[in-house]
Amino acid sequence: MIAPVHTVAPPNAARSELRIAAEGFEAIMLRQMLAAARASDMGDDLFGGSAGQDTFAEMQDAQFADLAAGSGMLGLADMLEAQLARPKFARPGAAQEL
Repeated sequence: MIAPVHTVAPPNAARSELRIAAEGFEAIMLRQMLAAARASDMGDDLFGGSAGQDTFAEMQDAQFADLAAGSGMLGLADMLEAQLARPKFARPGAAQEL
């Protein structure tokens, strides 16, 4: 009989992919938060809010979100990575079912 595997730790390559995915998710969340904050203003901008200014604001928000996610400013990527990188536990008797 083969003993069941109790823990499986991700290899380093998978862990770095996990980190990249967690930072990407944090950046998406930040972009959504910044977009919602910009949409909630009570009136036009001081200069009227042209299409060019709106595009620039979106690009600025995206760049800020990417930088903040990469620096760990919010810590969401750290929490996601820690949660998803935890060892997975096999069910008792799982090896016997094979």
